[in-house]
Amino acid sequence: MKKPIYYTCQNQSCGTRWESTEVVVVNEGQGPLFRCPICGARNALAAREEGGVTVYRQRRTTGS
Repeated sequence: MKKPIYYTCQNQSCGTRWESTEVVVVNEGQGPLFRCPICGARNALAAREEGGVTVYRQRRTTGS
């Protein structure tokens, strides 16, 4: 059985954790992302092919 993939909302005041099946991945012109179902923040993802299936991993943002 495959290990579930989790994403975390990068909005500092939210930080909610989501299983990959709970979010919708879209491309709004700047690459794949998901919008947090609670706060609506855009969270960047990186896409890659694994065995003919597109797999998304979360890109971490760093504060400056």
